[in-house]
Amino acid sequence: MTLKNGQGLKHILFVPCLLLFVLFSGISAAAYGQVSAPADSLKADSLRIARKNIKPADNLNKQYDIGDLYGDLFHPHKVPDSLHKKSGITIIPNIASNPTIGSQIGIKAVAGIKLGSDPNTLLSVASTSASITTKGIIYFYINHNVFTPGNKWNFQGSLVAAKTVSPDFGLGIGRGNYDSEENHVLSDPERKGHALHSYYFNLREKAYKQVVKNLFLGAGLSFDVRRSITEKGDTAGKLTPSKVYNSRYGFPQDHYSANGFLFNAEYTTRDNQNRAYKGIYADAGFRINQTWIGSTKSSVQFTTDFRKYFSLSERNPEHVIAIWNWGSYLISGAVPYLELPGSGRDVNFRSGRGYTVTYFKGTQYNYSEIEYRFPILRNKFISGVTFFNMQTANDEMGTKLFQVWQPGGGGGLRVLFNKATRTNLCLDYAFGKYGSKGFFLGLNEAF
Repeated sequence: MTLKNGQGLKHILFVPCLLLFVLFSGISAAAYGQVSAPADSLKADSLRIARKNIKPADNLNKQYDIGDLYGDLFHPHKVPDSLHKKSGITIIPNIASNPTIGSQIGIKAVAGIKLGSDPNTLLSVASTSASITTKGIIYFYINHNVFTPGNKWNFQGSLVAAKTVSPDFGLGIGRGNYDSEENHVLSDPERKGHALHSYYFNLREKAYKQVVKNLFLGAGLSFDVRRSITEKGDTAGKLTPSKVYNSRYGFPQDHYSANGFLFNAEYTTRDNQNRAYKGIYADAGFRINQTWIGSTKSSVQFTTDFRKYFSLSERNPEHVIAIWNWGSYLISGAVPYLELPGSGRDVNFRSGRGYTVTYFKGTQYNYSEIEYRFPILRNKFISGVTFFNMQTANDEMGTKLFQVWQPGGGGGLRVLFNKATRTNLCLDYAFGKYGSKGFFLGLNEAF
């Protein structure tokens, strides 16, 4: 039975769906994570945008989303959306609540448009948001991801200004080191946890040129600046992981800059950027921080991101097995403590479900995940996922990459928010080791 034809079920689902729409439509970061607006996360924000160039294989007439529910409940006699409206700007509330940030209130605006007349041109999207929380966190960002006609060029960038907090559980993968007091504090085997407050500013811009079909080469700049870094609580005169790390690698305790050049190669055959049923996405690149452009320390990092999607059914392509591997590896130099790769530090801040952002981190880090996605209702309004992940990191104190692994996993529900763009509201419950667990909210799939 579909909601469209089942009036009783429709009204039963009205209250929870309306609450989801109001409370969670503005959430783009996972609960229990650091409050942040990832520079390349616009795909996760592309909701309620232009409904254009929809492939017949998507069977949109048989699918049911939040827009259909809203129309049936409040405008039952209105002619259905033709799915060919021009793109525009949508303003939505940005409301969230979790132990890291407290309760959040704010506003978000998103927009989408397809440039030119080439039907193969990908959708260009942009978003902005301003929010404040009960724990004194203030966040503002502007993001864009623009494809020129024919996908000849792709421009990705962001501007962030924030007063924020970052959870900290030491360096490494949870394996304690007892060679010295400093190593014991830095490795934090007891998983005590600290909160680092700071003012954060980021400016990033990358330009990609399509060199052959599906292959892009790009370059850009990123400026990451933190000021007034402090640790709350009784830490005066005591060693903490960040203090040990900063002293060991020559960083000031209360500020830093990580300014560098970006060089990337990207290959994609995904059938949809928001929620792929099939295809490959691969990106590899270097980040080169340099003191002569204002970076506190010079460094070279190599990062890889690989995703593969297998549809298990032609009739119901939403049955998908998805795999993901993300890694970041320091080649030379030193990276500021809060910029180290780790849990949830991927480009969209969605990895490591089951743990807080940066729960595990190191100068070398690798993450893998497998997820099964499946429809629950025939009209695809409600779907489900199950997932399992593993992560590993070094600690510069004897534990090497791939030597120790930490697992995580869980499951969740999906509510179809926009069938034209395959945008889902995501509700996941995940758990890991050390008693780590949580309820994670987001827009679109984790990868």
